[in-house]
Amino acid sequence: MSMIGEYLRVTPSELDRAVNNPEWAQKLAEQVQDEQEDGGLGPEDAKHFSTYQTWHLLDFLLRRRGFPVDVVMGETEFGGEDWGYEPPRFLSVDRVRVAAEELGRLSYDDLIDGVDVAEVAAAQIYPQGWDTRESLEWGRDYFGSLALFLQATSAAGDAVIAWID
Repeated sequence: MSMIGEYLRVTPSELDRAVNNPEWAQKLAEQVQDEQEDGGLGPEDAKHFSTYQTWHLLDFLLRRRGFPVDVVMGETEFGGEDWGYEPPRFLSVDRVRVAAEELGRLSYDDLIDGVDVAEVAAAQIYPQGWDTRESLEWGRDYFGSLALFLQATSAAGDAVIAWID
């Protein structure tokens, strides 16, 4: 079973309801995932988004750079029950806005600039195998799509729920 980075775009009222009723939020996430299962929506139009197995690499690269928002894992845990590997976390509307603005100033080339693959391998980044410069390219499209997803979420005034499934 793979560990997959997952995101759900929610309105501020949906976020309030999710925090107060995590079971409802999990059902909403499952419903949205089912509705979008066939794909076809770009990250800027999607309510559900995934970084698939690149979540840990992106987290490592963003932390290494001192990124001000934990866009991969989310920042505020709620519910206490695992949605896969751990409880979900959220980014408030304000934190999504900060993340979107900062991502607008950062390219993937900036993110991997100066990265030694030995450093990535030593950090034991899931799912392993980051042992060549070319292997880092796997994260490029997911990073760009995550930026688009968060920028669209911010433009709509929405928040994000994140979890590892």
